[in-house]
Amino acid sequence: MSKKWDIAKVRNIGISAHIDSGKTTLSERILFYGGRIHAIHDVKGKDGVGATMDSMDLEREKGITIQSAATQVHWKDYTINLIDTPGHVDFTVEVERSLRVLDGAILVLCGVAGVQSQSITVDRQMKRYNVPRLAFVNKLDRQGANPFRVKDALVEKLRLNAFMANIPIGLEDKHIGIVDLMTMKAYKNEGDDGEIITEIPVPAELVEQAKEYRQIMIGKLADVDDSIAEKFLMEEEPTLEEMRAAMRKGVIGLKLVPVFCGSAFKNKNVQHLLDAVTYYLPNPSEKVEYALDLTKNEEKFPLTSKNDDPLVALAFKLQETPFGQLTYMRVYQGTLKKGDFIINQTNKKSVKIPRVVRMHAEKMEDTDVAYAGDIIAMFGIDCASGDTFCDDRIQASMQSMHVPDSVISLAIAPKSKDGANNFSKALQKFRKEDPTFRVHRDEESNETIISGMGELHLEIYVERMKREFQCEVTVGAPQVAYRETITEEAAYDYTHKKQTGGSGQFAKVVGAIRPLPPQEDGKTYLFNNKVVGGRIPKEFIPAVDEGFSEQCAKGPLIGFPIVGVEVDLVDGAYHDVDSSYMAFKIASMAAMREVYQKAKPAVLEPIMKLETTVPEEYQGPATGQVNQRRGVITGTTTIEGNVTIEAEVPLTEMFGYSTDLRSITKGKGEFTMEFAKYAQAPRNIQDALAKKYAEKRAAENK
Repeated sequence: MSKKWDIAKVRNIGISAHIDSGKTTLSERILFYGGRIHAIHDVKGKDGVGATMDSMDLEREKGITIQSAATQVHWKDYTINLIDTPGHVDFTVEVERSLRVLDGAILVLCGVAGVQSQSITVDRQMKRYNVPRLAFVNKLDRQGANPFRVKDALVEKLRLNAFMANIPIGLEDKHIGIVDLMTMKAYKNEGDDGEIITEIPVPAELVEQAKEYRQIMIGKLADVDDSIAEKFLMEEEPTLEEMRAAMRKGVIGLKLVPVFCGSAFKNKNVQHLLDAVTYYLPNPSEKVEYALDLTKNEEKFPLTSKNDDPLVALAFKLQETPFGQLTYMRVYQGTLKKGDFIINQTNKKSVKIPRVVRMHAEKMEDTDVAYAGDIIAMFGIDCASGDTFCDDRIQASMQSMHVPDSVISLAIAPKSKDGANNFSKALQKFRKEDPTFRVHRDEESNETIISGMGELHLEIYVERMKREFQCEVTVGAPQVAYRETITEEAAYDYTHKKQTGGSGQFAKVVGAIRPLPPQEDGKTYLFNNKVVGGRIPKEFIPAVDEGFSEQCAKGPLIGFPIVGVEVDLVDGAYHDVDSSYMAFKIASMAAMREVYQKAKPAVLEPIMKLETTVPEEYQGPATGQVNQRRGVITGTTTIEGNVTIEAEVPLTEMFGYSTDLRSITKGKGEFTMEFAKYAQAPRNIQDALAKKYAEKRAAENK
């Protein structure tokens, strides 16, 4: 990079779209006009090369390219980092991080189909993370294309304040260019690749239409800018600079969504869209980002985007390459130089930066330094996705270190012996990528267990093993993470005596256990020592605590951890010779087993917060489905013909829900689910689980 770094001239943007709206084709054109690639390849290219940014298996077979999480292009004197955004949101952290590093986005829509189901999902994500966006109506060369209808759909279905920023000259096979409503000039693209832009007079038949849409646009700008409002009322013309400044303010403030149109495939108007990115989307210093101060209990503080402030950078995506792990980093504040030492805030390890590269699809260029607002990649840094790196002047994190507990587990094993190597590689990689994905071995059954945040979450990883690691796996029945608890107070009085030749064992513990209400710090077990007068020597008290707490790891009712227990130790007795740490530990474990039944044990099941969105006509069946699954509906909202049903449903009842939902809504329904809380399971379910556990234990003891 010979050019001086200027944060005002940087844009970190993503392109999001419904599948098949032309996201890849548009990216390809942006790379071409940005001088990054020297020939355009189409997705289903006859030249067999395939598009540069493509990474789907099918497209790889048709012509390989390596996916890249971020590619840099230069447009005029601006630097644009194009970030690949994941399409499918399965409430995984992956989507959150990718959106987090975007400062703005282009929402691509098909000129024929308009707003489709996934456009709605993508829009919901952008709104959730406050990402400013421009809309681009693509495929105007297709039969039946109508950008005005798509603009209306953006307003009606997505409730966006959308308006035309340019209008097309001709549609379908007559589509040759656009009229820019800001400058009231018409442009057409010529040359083999649309690289020659010629200004032409506004076609006579479009003059009236252009004036009308320009008035609408100025009206929208007047809503966000007072000086334009005054001129609008006085019927004076605002200047181009005033209009651009107002549009920029409205887009960054999430109040306006200008609509641009064209055809990426036919190389029309992509350059105008790039201009719009530089005019209206924010630079990294204009989107306020927050970090959590780890020295002050994760207190939020705003980041500056100054180069001389302490470094804060986020590793937002990891990728395996032939040269080792490539870590994509977004620098939020400070500067990152090759050879610097940086500290990983998750494990507090200091690492030296061996190599910094800029990515361009499958090529990479070495660079020595990255500044605030930049996106680069590094080799030779061992970290997990979502780790924050700082220098030694600050301890901050870009996301809360608190990772929610997993609620569902599957037993999983490779189908063939030769798959074992890839199997463990895949599990290691996924664990690094996603902190909510966990792996452990079950000592009793000797199986590998994967746990995650929901059925779909684990399904996706199983599918990825097959695709990315060529590893077919067998999957056991899903296991729900139940918990056991007690519902009443009960007293215990237990004496442990063992006399075998030589010194024996003796310990006596007396006290009570009772239900522990939910604690602020999340503790599920509490021990109170109320022994007076040295009835039990001090050194044995921790043994009692340890015994009770260890016994809570696996409850006798259904074999799951016991939570919500408070233990009082009130009295006891000891023997000068025969008492030991071990004796007291054994006594308290036995006391817990004995008293547990008296305390009326109960089973807790995980309750999920479910949000199901379906077109209005399916509201009845969808609600019925939730009720059938013991769901409690907490609210329904209707937006643009879609109903969102919010409910709390036991996880046990949610298996197979995605298939059922698809079938009753003809594939138009979608849902997200996340863990909400634990609640007591109904008696019949508790009895069935207890019976099953007792049978399993009996079979093991035979």
